[in-house]
Amino acid sequence: MVKFSKELEAQLIPEWKEAFVNYCLLKKQIKKIKISRKPKPASHYPIAHHPDFGRSLFDPVRKLVRSFSDKLFSNSEKPEILQVRRRKSLENGDDVEEIYQTELVQLFSEEDEVKVFFAKLDEELNKVNQFHKSKETEFVGRGEILKKQLEILAELKQILGDRKKRNLSGSNSHRSYTSSARNSDFSAGSPGELSEIQSETSRTDEMIEALERNGVSFINSALRSKTKGGKPKMSLRVDIPDAGADGGGARSIATATSVLWEELVNNPRSGGGDFINRKKIQCAEKMIRKAFVELYRGLGLLKTYSSLNMIAFTKIMKKFDKVSGQHASSSYLKVVKRSQFISSDKVVRLMDEVESIFTKHFANNDRKKAMKFLRPHHQKDSHMVTFFVGLFTGCFVSLFTIYIILAHLSGIFTSGAQVSYLETVYPVFSVFALLSLHMFMYGCNLFMWKNTRINYTFIFEFSPNTALRYRDAFLMGTTFMTAVVGAMVIHLILRAAGFSASQVDTIPGILLLIFICVLICPFDTFYRPTRFCFIRILRNIVCSPFYKVLMVDFFMADQLTSQIPLLRHIESTACYFMAQSFRTHEYNTCKNGRIYRELAYLISFSPYFWRAMQCIRRWWDESNTDHLVNMGKYVSAMVAAGVRITYARENNDMWLTVVLVSSVVATIYQLYWDFVKDWGLLNPKSRNPWLRDDLVLRNKNFYYLSIAFNLVLRVAWIETIMRFRVSSVQSHLLDFLLASLEVIRRGHWNFYRVENEHLNNVGHFRAVKAVPLPFRDVDSDG
Repeated sequence: MVKFSKELEAQLIPEWKEAFVNYCLLKKQIKKIKISRKPKPASHYPIAHHPDFGRSLFDPVRKLVRSFSDKLFSNSEKPEILQVRRRKSLENGDDVEEIYQTELVQLFSEEDEVKVFFAKLDEELNKVNQFHKSKETEFVGRGEILKKQLEILAELKQILGDRKKRNLSGSNSHRSYTSSARNSDFSAGSPGELSEIQSETSRTDEMIEALERNGVSFINSALRSKTKGGKPKMSLRVDIPDAGADGGGARSIATATSVLWEELVNNPRSGGGDFINRKKIQCAEKMIRKAFVELYRGLGLLKTYSSLNMIAFTKIMKKFDKVSGQHASSSYLKVVKRSQFISSDKVVRLMDEVESIFTKHFANNDRKKAMKFLRPHHQKDSHMVTFFVGLFTGCFVSLFTIYIILAHLSGIFTSGAQVSYLETVYPVFSVFALLSLHMFMYGCNLFMWKNTRINYTFIFEFSPNTALRYRDAFLMGTTFMTAVVGAMVIHLILRAAGFSASQVDTIPGILLLIFICVLICPFDTFYRPTRFCFIRILRNIVCSPFYKVLMVDFFMADQLTSQIPLLRHIESTACYFMAQSFRTHEYNTCKNGRIYRELAYLISFSPYFWRAMQCIRRWWDESNTDHLVNMGKYVSAMVAAGVRITYARENNDMWLTVVLVSSVVATIYQLYWDFVKDWGLLNPKSRNPWLRDDLVLRNKNFYYLSIAFNLVLRVAWIETIMRFRVSSVQSHLLDFLLASLEVIRRGHWNFYRVENEHLNNVGHFRAVKAVPLPFRDVDSDG
């Protein structure tokens, strides 16, 4: 049977762990009470005090009679063992908080360990109550804001529908107005423009009136400015009134217009005046729908929080009864059940209300469809995936062994055959090998994050029903490697069988083409949500300044900075097949070309450039100068990468000096950011020497070893300037080894980066995403 402490650890919300009742602490205190009540052993008893002295055969009968009389008179009044008093506190401003304090009436009043236990128990109960009340107030306030936003959206939909119905009559009135304007001296401009201005102004007034009927008042609505052309310009602030006392802390908020609102109202189409369209309404609806889903998820988490804490209090009091031999749990649990986190029904009522609203407005009154959004089903681990992982792993090992034997027998690495083989096979197969290794490391990350209760799906904002699991990552990695090694074996067999080299050397290109087709396949197979998510993230990275940067975006961009050798191999492979070198076997066509040589710089710079652009965008959005400092790290890495490429082509002392200076500066910059910013380590004031206060891994030695491991692999660039005298085959293998070590370092870095992000969420109790709304809150009138 699983212990409740482990069951609680497995079911609690990781980001709210510190707010849960400290079950282990209370359990330890009960053990202290048990130890303090044990009789002290004595070696010799006097006859009068011997354990068996005074015992009788009638003792069991007396005990049975005593227990029967206790049950018989159990309904009579008897003094309470303990009393739990409730007092009110005004420590947090005007907010009244209830504080529980236990008084020991009898039996325990002289026992210090029991006093300490109930003092800690009261402290845990007060902590749970206060946290539950704060989160309940937050979610109720969110609910009131969302309901108001939904009412505004409904009004906009109504306006859009009514305007479509009046299109025909509006065009007729426009023609009549134009005809009358030609015969009057009122117009200072063209009659069509005046008609458009009047029409737009009337529609704007109509929208304001409709929203005011809905309880939304516009500040300075009578003083609306106009554009140069005389069209109305609505740079208005919206004031949403109080939600009422039932809102549980919902406040009167001043709501500024967001980008969406500005598009809906301020930016009419040129010439048409259609400043509200269906696409913009759908965008607003999608944002509000997502916010309702997150609110419902937060309410579900709070409901789980209440039930788990109630079970924990019940378990701990039963353990106390067992140790003390008294029935103190009934008195205390009555108080717990009357406390705020159990007695309040606001969460349940709000959940029912959200279900009703979501079913009506976002699911066409189809409750089953609504619950698919509100309660998405998590994927279940499939034994078939595990089976195929084992199958492909065995196939990979077998095929790789066959490849080694065939390569040795065919003499493929002899001086005569190695040039063509390395130029045709090595680049493509290295791409798949490095990609598979990265996928394997990501699978290890997923496995470790799951086992250490790091909520990576929340951090990366993945959908719980489509998020990749570690078994899936291992399956993809083993499948890639099995296909690659199988293609390598077929390539060797066909070469040995005497097939034309121009035909055989197309196998790597065919493999690459198949991979691209699988990646962009539109059918719902081969992990389509993951594939499309990967493509979307790559788009966001390449167009970094034009998209808001999320955690998953810059995390993936960091992965690309470790895959520069892979990008270089893609470059050489693309040039090889586009120049049709597999037919002419002129391998120097690409390497000697000026464009190819210049592209080497561009490809080496690109990942660092994209990451730097992300830093600039984040600084622009968040006004945090740390992002500009982080940008400097990628600029220094970009300079060091370009200098090393130049030194490989122009070997002289001047470039060697430049390489050393730029690489040392970039490495120190990167190590500082790795340890201090990304991992949150090297804190001299931490209770864990030179680490941080909170650690997910229990053994601190792992962190010290990881610091040393990352340090060693960060200086692997030294090999590029040492100029080892090796053969062409050994040089390619050494490059592949260094590229693999960088991928391993990145996978190792990933765990601690996400761990630090998770601990930041835990420190701020962030378990629910804050979804941007069409009407955003502002703190002041600015």
